Amino acid sequence: MNEETFNLSIRAFLKRVGINSQREIEHAVAKSIETGAIAGTVSFPVTMTLEIAELKLHVKFDGEIKLE
Repeated sequence: MNEETFNLSIRAFLKRVGINSQREIEHAVAKSIETGAIAGTVSFPVTMTLEIAELKLHVKFDGEIKLE
């Protein structure tokens, strides 16, 4: 195994996940505020799941997103 290649590919994947996740969350929040489904002052729980079937890895990360 090439450690450098391994680490770079993990970082690239996490960067892609981070950027795309943020974009999706921002879009969903904006749409929900626009339609009146949520107020701009709420917070809500969030769960992110990391799964790699071949490694039998399934991990959940819990957190909270606050709008104010």
